[in-house]
Amino acid sequence: MKKNLLPVAIGGAIGTALRILLDIMLSLIFFTMSLVSLMVINAIGSFLLGFLVAGIWTRPKTPHWMKLAVGPGVLGGFTTFSGVMLQALLIQNPWTTAGYLALSIGMSLFAALLGMWVGTPFAKKSITKRRVKR
Repeated sequence: MKKNLLPVAIGGAIGTALRILLDIMLSLIFFTMSLVSLMVINAIGSFLLGFLVAGIWTRPKTPHWMKLAVGPGVLGGFTTFSGVMLQALLIQNPWTTAGYLALSIGMSLFAALLGMWVGTPFAKKSITKRRVKR
């Protein structure tokens, strides 16, 4: 259990730094509209996680520590559900808040499904190679 903590902690620090960097870059583009940057960041992270889970992580040679470092570590630190909740509370209009939450969660779910769809051929390719070798 303790050996799993280090890759997650290091990955989390990297993911958080990447999120802050991307948030700053997107805030410059969207003129400090952190609502938009949080939705984009969470959609990117959801897509990448879907891609990895459906594709690369199905390969038997992918080390467990790498899955921990990238999944809960980097992508867990990169995406931020608590940031979405904070922004939702700051909106202070129930209809706008509901719309923001629906759009944000919907975008992330769509991105995850898209990532799984894009990543699936990588899994099939690795499964096919294993069957041919036997």
